[in-house]
Amino acid sequence: MNTDKIYAEAIANEYAPKDTSKVVALKKLDRKAKSRANIFTYTFGVIMTLVFGVGMCLAMKVIGDGSSFMMIFGIIVGVIGIVGISINYPIYKKLLENGKKQYAFEIMQLAKEISEEAE
Repeated sequence: MNTDKIYAEAIANEYAPKDTSKVVALKKLDRKAKSRANIFTYTFGVIMTLVFGVGMCLAMKVIGDGSSFMMIFGIIVGVIGIVGISINYPIYKKLLENGKKQYAFEIMQLAKEISEEAE
């Protein structure tokens, strides 16, 4: 197998003129269907991870006044962070499913048009 030939073909395909505006539209619709779920998941995940970290710091007396109250408060905050991190993936799956349902008809119609043109 000639890897130089495969590499050259890949580069040539990248620069070849594309008359596939429907493919581009399909990719945009796919991205649109998934973007809301991705944005929420990353944002919520980062926030909950920071909450968990603050809870750990309070519980280990790295921050705060070092009292027992702050340690207990840190444990509570840490548990809230763990719960948030744990429910992040199920929320993502639900949001992704809703986004796919919202754009399913348009995506399927466009994909059908593209496949019919290819024949």
